[in-house]
Amino acid sequence: MKHVRLSSLLLALPLTLCAIVAQAPSVAAQDRVTVQPRRVVLLRSSKVARDFPERKTAIVRYPIVLGLADATVLRRIQNTLAIKTVFDSTLEEYRQDSWLTEFDYKVNYNENYLFDITFQQSGVGAYPDTQTKHFLINLRTGLVIKAVDSFNPDSLATLAQMANRKLKVETRERIKELAADKDTDADQKGSLKDQLEQLTFTVENLDELQVSDKGVTFLYDAGFPHVIQALQPDGRYVFSYAELRPYTKRNGPLGIFK
Repeated sequence: MKHVRLSSLLLALPLTLCAIVAQAPSVAAQDRVTVQPRRVVLLRSSKVARDFPERKTAIVRYPIVLGLADATVLRRIQNTLAIKTVFDSTLEEYRQDSWLTEFDYKVNYNENYLFDITFQQSGVGAYPDTQTKHFLINLRTGLVIKAVDSFNPDSLATLAQMANRKLKVETRERIKELAADKDTDADQKGSLKDQLEQLTFTVENLDELQVSDKGVTFLYDAGFPHVIQALQPDGRYVFSYAELRPYTKRNGPLGIFK
């Protein structure tokens, strides 16, 4: 009888282990999403192709986000990351226009209930141009994360000052590069120097935050026109989670790193 029971237990054990293994991914997956890339080759209309023969096609790669049990949260995320929402153009609008050459994305982080993604589109009008759009999403709520969600409200001014100090270091380097430029006349140098010196990182800029395993990067776009974009600061100001710990909300989306 004991041998029969032992045999039954040994037979049941692999089934039990299989059940555990089968259930584990679905449980773990709730702190991240599944991202399936979708690639589309846009064929331009005959009129556009006739006027711009070198732009008959454009390549679009965009994410299909799946893998959350909460349908409301998942739908909210999918709506946020829809092509129309990102750069305010649909696939059909891209097809009917000649500007776009490529639309793509990069997932920067996807765990701990945080989903960080950057979209990029490139095209040609009067000159080549590239634009980016970044989202940091709370996978518990499906909402885009803002600074006030992540940090104590009374610390936002301090954080902006910390980022502004790094911006000023960068603008000083750009001013040195400008001073050494022999192809720019004195009046232009004076005007460009003023523009660089006036750049300031404010509390409003804190909402553009990107996460990684090592820390938070505050993103800053100076918005310089194409002709002087080479002088624009990179606008990526990195702080470790240890540096941000005194300002981070314990129960906020970044609380896991506190």
